[in-house]
Amino acid sequence: MATLGYSQTNFDVTSYGAVGDGITDDSQAFMKAWMAVCRARSNMAVLYVPRGKKFLLKPSQFGGPCNSPNVHFLVGGEIAGPKKLSDWRGHDVSRWLSFRDVNGLTVDGDGLINGQGAIWWKSVGDAKARPLAVGFSSCNNLKLSGLTLINSPRSHIAINSCTKVTITNLRIIAPETSHNTDGIDISSSSNVQIQDCYIGTGDDCIAINSGCNNISITGVVCGPGHGISVGSLGKDGAQAEVEDIRVEHCTFNGTQNGARIKTWQGGSGFARKIVFANITVINAYNPIIIDQYYCLSGKTCQSQKSAVKLSGISFMGFRGTSLSDDAINLSCSKSVGCTNILLDHINITSAVRGKIVHSSCINAHGRDIDSIPKVYCLSP
Repeated sequence: MATLGYSQTNFDVTSYGAVGDGITDDSQAFMKAWMAVCRARSNMAVLYVPRGKKFLLKPSQFGGPCNSPNVHFLVGGEIAGPKKLSDWRGHDVSRWLSFRDVNGLTVDGDGLINGQGAIWWKSVGDAKARPLAVGFSSCNNLKLSGLTLINSPRSHIAINSCTKVTITNLRIIAPETSHNTDGIDISSSSNVQIQDCYIGTGDDCIAINSGCNNISITGVVCGPGHGISVGSLGKDGAQAEVEDIRVEHCTFNGTQNGARIKTWQGGSGFARKIVFANITVINAYNPIIIDQYYCLSGKTCQSQKSAVKLSGISFMGFRGTSLSDDAINLSCSKSVGCTNILLDHINITSAVRGKIVHSSCINAHGRDIDSIPKVYCLSP
């Protein structure tokens, strides 16, 4: 332990027994260092993961509340997950690294968080049976910055029940073929800002789920992946509430979707006041898509009487190229429909020379202002 000035205290994990050779299990050493950090009464308590070392961690929970109003988890080296499925025996397999009830938490640095998820992708097909890499629950005033996260077994970052979250300059990378490896999943959270990140994975770059409001996403480069999605919402008849979402100045490059809203039939609630603006699309499928018939592939998506109500949805300032014949697809619920949709200054052409892209709608209501392709199917 070293004191850095009057109000900051630094706790190096190697001072608590961490070896950092990529072979030794350093989980207990990290827990000892974390307990010291959480007990510290300085204004800023810093857990330091030094450069030039690789620390192997089994599933670990970094719990609060902590005494210090500001807790800094500074990653300079590499933190790596278990290499074998057998190393997970006796542990919670829902997540690898978990932060809970830690207010004023900053996790940053120029280090690497490596989920080593390939062992899961090959042997565990059900994504629910795989752990997410880094989860944050009930952590208010949370900041994430600078890190590279790779190869999570499932989602790389999950934000749940948090408020006042800032995420900047992250790199999140997994193979396009690694199913369900979302970049950032957000649920039941508010006042979240995501800026200037690169995300290329095997699923949604960012997914905004029920219980979210006031989410701002700016300057994200997404691809490969499934785009930036609101949802899925309303599964198994669930009630959803999502509002005040803004996604702008983002790029979708080679993604399966661009700006997407997806809901299940049979749900209820609402998703409203959602804006996608100033978006660049490069050789992407489904650049603009509302899918209220979302379901597991291979199953029939039957229309039901109830659905999540979508309203106040704006797509503005899109430009680029589509690999889909339908560059704009607004498939709204036949029973509930989407209202107050705005398409404004859209210019999406085919990625295939000489082809013409189209639009399609189901029960979609709103306005189309200067869009290519024209959305003739949009009703007043």
